[in-house]
Amino acid sequence: MHLGFYAIFLKAGHCGELKYGRNNYDYDEGTLVFVAPGQVIEINNADNYKPTGLALLFHPDLIKGTTLGKQMSQYSVFSYESNEALHLSLKEQQIIKDLFSKLEYELSQSIDKHSKSIITNNIELLLNYCVRFYDRQFITRENINTNILSKFEHLLNDYFLLETTKDLGLPSVAYFANRLHLSPNYFGDLIKKETGKSAQEHIQLKLMDVAKERIFDTEKSISQIAFELGFKYPQHFNRMFKKSTGYTPNEYRVLN
Repeated sequence: MHLGFYAIFLKAGHCGELKYGRNNYDYDEGTLVFVAPGQVIEINNADNYKPTGLALLFHPDLIKGTTLGKQMSQYSVFSYESNEALHLSLKEQQIIKDLFSKLEYELSQSIDKHSKSIITNNIELLLNYCVRFYDRQFITRENINTNILSKFEHLLNDYFLLETTKDLGLPSVAYFANRLHLSPNYFGDLIKKETGKSAQEHIQLKLMDVAKERIFDTEKSISQIAFELGFKYPQHFNRMFKKSTGYTPNEYRVLN
């Protein structure tokens, strides 16, 4: 299915096997699934199944010109992919159901000048609760997250140790997210919440650490080192290095 809507599904029973892109979605009874316009989902169902639960679908045009429309890109829940459904407690499920009920009530009323703002405000409130619940999920899955952090560190070390830069260039957040079977947004949120630094900051810190070590190999030129680190242009490496250390690579080599 290719939806032209934003969709939020609260699963209440067996709804078949849901696939998002190429991956199976890890969801069970009492979980929320988010789909954005343009995304493709596949549902493999047994014969005579009867899906149960709640669903909210709204067109992107509904929120244009509203506060929610301006902030929609900040709700990274719509970019989460494999194994990233939002698992709700019973109390959390009740909060979401109450918000669905308020939206259902408003949609059953005659449309007036207040309708759009009330509907979009309730959708925004629902999404804000979902962000809060995802934060809780990050905390309650601390052991899993710690394991992901450890794997990220190993992958980051191996990226330079195995000279992956020769084939792929500079390391990217998307590369590590893919290796860890996570979406870039979910991976980035997890790293930020666990460490206080973004995944990109971790990558740049590691990049500069490796650069400082290699600069002392005087048999290689600064340009050669820049290319080995994955930079296409040495001047880009020079700018990043100076921004990080306060010195150009040549100045750092001489001073140390």
